[in-house]
Amino acid sequence: MIPTHPSKNRTFRYSICLSGAAGGDTVENDANLAEQLGRLIALNGHVITTGATIGLPYFAAVGAKEAGGMSIGFSPAVSLREHIYKYRLPTSCFDFINFTGLHYVGRDLYLVQSSDAVITIGGRFGSLHEFTSALEAHKPCGILLGSGGTADQIPKLMEILPPPHASLVVYDDDPERLVNKVIALLDEKNQDLDKNWHKINHEWLLDQAKSIKRAG
Repeated sequence: MIPTHPSKNRTFRYSICLSGAAGGDTVENDANLAEQLGRLIALNGHVITTGATIGLPYFAAVGAKEAGGMSIGFSPAVSLREHIYKYRLPTSCFDFINFTGLHYVGRDLYLVQSSDAVITIGGRFGSLHEFTSALEAHKPCGILLGSGGTADQIPKLMEILPPPHASLVVYDDDPERLVNKVIALLDEKNQDLDKNWHKINHEWLLDQAKSIKRAG
């Protein structure tokens, strides 16, 4: 979550993770939907985060960049060289790539923990891992119904297994409505910070001034 410039209407720019398959049937079927989700995240003034990979996350990152948004990738690689030559992953659609060096499983956790919310489209086991990690970490989760794969299995799992924090999961088959629902959850979750933001900053500045005065 990034505080915005005072001239903006919003207090925060949220980092919203787009989770989806890097390969398989849902990539071909959902590419346009993923691009639309990325574009909507950007047009709402927020930052898209992905696993810096191919497939649906890639199309979402492209959509965000084409809409003038910010795109941050979390790579499993330890360096740009490894990102390109070992993992064979893209670079062009990112403003910044965090080279985690954590391989895929560790990268997934780092990505989720570094994001304010997760949206799942299509997906395979990696997307399921990101969803369950987000839910356990109390992160709002959006599920694009009708996109196949993991996204369409999650409602069934939520019925079979006792879900933690079920109120943080929202569903829709329309990308725009889904993005709006996720943003609404984030606004609700952060309304105390939003309400007291200027006070918090004012108190912090006073503390800094006192510290400088004592040090001088």
